[in-house]
Amino acid sequence: MTVSIDIIDLAQISSDDRDRLLTRSAVPDESVRIQAAAIVKQVRDGGDAALRLLNERYGGGSPSGALAVSEAEIADAYAQASPELIAALEAAAGAVRSVHTQQLPKDQLIEPTPGVVVSRRWTPMRRVGVYVPGGGATYPSSLLMGAIPAQVAGVSEIVVVCPASSSGTVDAAVLAACHMLGITEVYATGGAQAIGALTYGTETIRRVDKIVGPGGMWVTAAKLAVYGTVGIDLPAGPSEAAVIVDATSDPAIAAADLLCQAEHGPDSIVMLVTDDPGTARAVLTEVDVQLARLDRQDIVRSALEDHGMVVIAPDRAEALAFTNEWAPEHVSILTESARTDAEEVTAAGSVFVGRWTPESAGDYATGANHVLPTGGLAGAYGPLSTEDFGSWRQVQELTREGLERLAPTIKTLADSEGLGAHAACVDVRLTTTLKEVTP
Repeated sequence: MTVSIDIIDLAQISSDDRDRLLTRSAVPDESVRIQAAAIVKQVRDGGDAALRLLNERYGGGSPSGALAVSEAEIADAYAQASPELIAALEAAAGAVRSVHTQQLPKDQLIEPTPGVVVSRRWTPMRRVGVYVPGGGATYPSSLLMGAIPAQVAGVSEIVVVCPASSSGTVDAAVLAACHMLGITEVYATGGAQAIGALTYGTETIRRVDKIVGPGGMWVTAAKLAVYGTVGIDLPAGPSEAAVIVDATSDPAIAAADLLCQAEHGPDSIVMLVTDDPGTARAVLTEVDVQLARLDRQDIVRSALEDHGMVVIAPDRAEALAFTNEWAPEHVSILTESARTDAEEVTAAGSVFVGRWTPESAGDYATGANHVLPTGGLAGAYGPLSTEDFGSWRQVQELTREGLERLAPTIKTLADSEGLGAHAACVDVRLTTTLKEVTP
């Protein structure tokens, strides 16, 4: 059955229609946000008992099962894992660690004028919660993307939450990855209730400083509800990708990249962007061929027909400009001048350059982080990074000479704003008869 995908010609649509194409949000509907906030409040007020009840009601664990996964169970999952899985996890983890080690912030010391020193100093967080999707799915790669940057940053305590399956157990591959990383604090809970537990703590789970990791709309809504009480990474909406092609592109590769992101879920958003209608038709033909070979055909078809589109641009410059306006999570560039075109993509979570760079490489193996901004937020946010697991503080120190140099500026601006005490705290220092003490 041929997939039906909307085709939009940018030269033929109004500015209002263009705006509608570009408008989407990573923020769930108000009704979901209200319900998620209520779930979080139940956990805040009811602790473990509420958490168990909500796990039973919404999935993520059983009321009678232990919330904490034992170290023995974590170790056993690693022992039972196939050598191939362990090798793949180790390779992926090594790449993630290598990339994120290069992101470690370095303290800065600046002397803008003699006698004035301003420094920036970075400190890792103490305790971080990593949310790993679970239930009927398995996402050990998401654990690597959340936990390894935290370890590289120097976070001393990392706690993992993951929904249990219908049998009441956390996914074995996730547990094996936890063992490999030396993580022993794992809890069988998920959804909005897990976010509530990490934020406020329960009798079993101690609160954290920040929560990271992808999840569905309930997890996103709960994160937004607790933001300000605890740190979060960023709102995460459905997976999305733009694939940019021209007359030289291989239709089979372009189709594969579209299907790669569409299989994440029926709400995934995928877009083919091109200045060549003939290539667009060839890609759509190839989509039909490859879709027939996939296990998740129903999910992929729903994503393509409900949220997929082909965008025909009048030229390459407009194709790139439209992609930047859309600011997608993933951008795959399969044009003849892919590397040059990539320099023009300024709003994207992660960019994949050329025919040899599949989007799945970034999901699993390059070491780049796959926790990315969605919903058009790629123009304001970047991928999860090592720096996200700490905080900067400014430190300033002046000598008497330095203060004398700055005094006219300080006093003039303080007087202009009517803040006399600001000026006085300069005067009291410069007129004091006490011997200056050098620290």
